[in-house]
Amino acid sequence: MAKRIQFSTIGGPEVLEYVDFEPAEPGPQQVRVRNKAIGLNFIDTYYRSGLYPAPSMPSGLGNEGAGIVDAVGSEVTRFKVGDRVAYGTGPLGSYSDLHTLPQDHLVHLPEAISFEQAAAVMLKGLTVQYLLRQTYDVKSGDTILFHAAAGGVGSLACQWAKSLGAKVIGTVSSAEKAAHAKALGAWETIDYSHEDVAKRVLELTDGKKCPVVYDGVGQDTWLTSLDCVAPRGLLVSFGNASGPVAGVNLGILAQKGSLYVTRPTLGSYANNAENLQRMADELFEMVASGKLQVDNIQQYALKDAAKAQIELSGRRTTGSTILVP
Repeated sequence: MAKRIQFSTIGGPEVLEYVDFEPAEPGPQQVRVRNKAIGLNFIDTYYRSGLYPAPSMPSGLGNEGAGIVDAVGSEVTRFKVGDRVAYGTGPLGSYSDLHTLPQDHLVHLPEAISFEQAAAVMLKGLTVQYLLRQTYDVKSGDTILFHAAAGGVGSLACQWAKSLGAKVIGTVSSAEKAAHAKALGAWETIDYSHEDVAKRVLELTDGKKCPVVYDGVGQDTWLTSLDCVAPRGLLVSFGNASGPVAGVNLGILAQKGSLYVTRPTLGSYANNAENLQRMADELFEMVASGKLQVDNIQQYALKDAAKAQIELSGRRTTGSTILVP
């Protein structure tokens, strides 16, 4: 028997159970991975709370991990037993010793990237790749706003955007997180706990605002984000850390300057094996070259997943956090 985290009812971290389970045998196009490290992400709390529905109950949890191929299905051609692999696009169930998933959701993991780095960076790093390189093609000289700049996604975005020659204005909640974001490449930071974000953006951009604003916070920052976007600029709403954005009046986009808004997801960009591997290769090259530092990874034992989620939801984590079987 193997171990996994599951939940049988939606709710807070207390619904998470650490249980024995029988791992599924791979179907023809599936691969079973023995996890060495597992990613912890805000989206995990969305499934646990019911914001995103789980396919069935009881349900496993987690979309991201890295490890070694343990078994392959009869029609698998891209992987063999013993291969180093990583994944960041599900299906649910990565909070486990063993996880069975379609081969098209896996990427080959180069020796230069550790399992811990891969689990810490796959979902967040692929998210940053599509945000900065595809949703909006960040260019040298751009001044962009990125909310939660000291978080897992934000920490990577600060570094990646700086490597592209952009200036990142990052919002943070404390002086410590401001220092962290600046150390990773943020040009300026705004502490939203006591500063007016929109006012400071106007000051920092000489009244021009930003061509793109990246908002993974959601409900609490929606209107502020709109006030930070330059006329005909783009607001990228890619997360719901404070709750989903609802009841949007499209007329407000006209009032704020004929703005564009998009609500992207990783699955729409990494929508086949080739795109996923290409995006991962660029991500791994950024890590291997040192342009993306994936250091000081916080680790929790798999059995302590509930505690890890409490810390994450309480915004008491900085950078990336992983679970270790």
